[in-house]
Amino acid sequence: MKRGANVGLTREIPGLRGVVLGVRFLAGAEQTLADNLVVAAILCDARIKALSDRHFVFFNQLTSSDLSVRQLEQVLGADNEQIEVDLDLVPAEVFRIVVVLYVNEGAVQRRSLGQLRSCSIRVLNLDDNVELVRSEDLAAGLTRETGLALGELYRHNTEWKFKVLGDAYAGGITQIAADYGVAL
Repeated sequence: MKRGANVGLTREIPGLRGVVLGVRFLAGAEQTLADNLVVAAILCDARIKALSDRHFVFFNQLTSSDLSVRQLEQVLGADNEQIEVDLDLVPAEVFRIVVVLYVNEGAVQRRSLGQLRSCSIRVLNLDDNVELVRSEDLAAGLTRETGLALGELYRHNTEWKFKVLGDAYAGGITQIAADYGVAL
């Protein structure tokens, strides 16, 4: 799927109870870049702001406070990182779950997402790991950016949909946190 495209997940699969959001990236020979990439999920309200700092799921907080979203410690398949979402447990006040990628200490180490050879996000059915959606290569066109909003799982009326974002941030996690209202 291209940037900006979306799909109705629960409309297509009425019994869908959960998904795994898988992030794949290839840094090539730049292993230190790969070691410093962080995948995170932000649980947002209707204003697209994090409900609280406890609704920011990343390496220091592997599970949301309501237990609906968790970063998997053991990744299946070719993904570098995976985030599991139990749709039945997501609180009603959560309207969007945004998945972001950022370089930890990127500016300090002179690393950027422009060094990536490829980057994509995909959606898997939690029950059988069947791939439902895969984004286009989101690394194309990146230069000095150190943050990237990959995609979002969001409510639309009574359905869950997924949208590919591909929004780059020159200011990395600091700028992402400011946009989504997360205190660092």
